[in-house]
Amino acid sequence: MTRLIRFVPVALFVLTLTATSAVRAETEKYVLRYRFQPGETLRWEVVHEVQIRTAVSGTTQNAETSSRSVKAWQVGDVEADGSATFEHLVEWVDMRQKLYGRQPIRYDSRSDEKPPAGFQQVAASVGKPLSAVTMDALGKIVRREQKLDRPGAQNEGPMTIPLPEDPVAVGETWSFPEDISVRMNTGAIKTIKARQSFTLESVKTGVATVGVATRVLTPIDDPAVESQLIQRESAGSVRFDIEAGRVLSQQMDVDKHVVGFRGQASSIHYVTRFTERLLPSVTSVASRAKD
Repeated sequence: MTRLIRFVPVALFVLTLTATSAVRAETEKYVLRYRFQPGETLRWEVVHEVQIRTAVSGTTQNAETSSRSVKAWQVGDVEADGSATFEHLVEWVDMRQKLYGRQPIRYDSRSDEKPPAGFQQVAASVGKPLSAVTMDALGKIVRREQKLDRPGAQNEGPMTIPLPEDPVAVGETWSFPEDISVRMNTGAIKTIKARQSFTLESVKTGVATVGVATRVLTPIDDPAVESQLIQRESAGSVRFDIEAGRVLSQQMDVDKHVVGFRGQASSIHYVTRFTERLLPSVTSVASRAKD
């Protein structure tokens, strides 16, 4: 009796495996947590670029600012639940400012002994601990002690993206409320309700990509208020190393145009990009150099 042997085409077999892996990746849930080691120092290169174009009663002004810096978290104690205490500082900064009709101003803390006018506060804080922070494994600030007296330091928000308490699958979203304070024309302070949403967009080779978006919940009918909110809104993505438990990189962008923020014949166009990139540790660089 002749036995018939059925051959499955290799391409079809590979396609089936790929489809099965894709389904498994979409349904798998991931636990996202920050992880720190006592005594380690984490460094990120931070680049912030801002362009503001304002027009009031026929007069237009353009302003551009950019900064490149390295921020560092010097980790001290790490508790059993993953909470870590660290000192936050800026190791160096290179800032540039360009206003329409004026000479550009630049300050590089690595080479300039004396900062130009307007940069003294920044220069005084470089290389010094700005705050001592205790943060839990979800990114929530448990305690923050200001080390330097800086304008606006008391209103600082989260230092990193908050993570979900429960495991999440690709496509799932978690969110947190946010209160934004704005100043009215009368001088009174008004609280605007907003919500930041985070979506796990993909996981590849152990790196999670998280989409970030801000949604303002309070109805806004005042352009003056809206012009203040545009500096707090952002949209972008974060790359997170699941095993190491830290942000590898992020990019946030804002491109908003508001008309009538100072009367009908006024407008403001605000464009900004914020990027952050984790730098290799000194230890890992040294070991690679030996190899």
